[in-house]
Amino acid sequence: MYKSPETFDLLNKDEVEGVLSGAFYQPPPAEAEPRSRSKNLPKPEHYKVICISMYTDDLERLDEMVKELKSRGLTKANRSALIRQALLQIDLDKVPRGI
Repeated sequence: MYKSPETFDLLNKDEVEGVLSGAFYQPPPAEAEPRSRSKNLPKPEHYKVICISMYTDDLERLDEMVKELKSRGLTKANRSALIRQALLQIDLDKVPRGI
């Protein structure tokens, strides 16, 4: 394949190596701050993030309820808020034994 002299001027070997060594081959900065809590702020104590498992049918029902609440104008409705509200209303005497 023939390369014209213009091609050689365009791809100057020293310039290409300089760009690659400066951008691609340098190690990441050693003292990179973590994205969250970078200022050593105290952790909030009024809530905790948890992980629970739920059946997909229950999640779909929960999401439909959130959607319905939002359509009624409760724009801050979400899964967590709805679960918190349900906890306030539950009657432990009515919970079936086989849960």
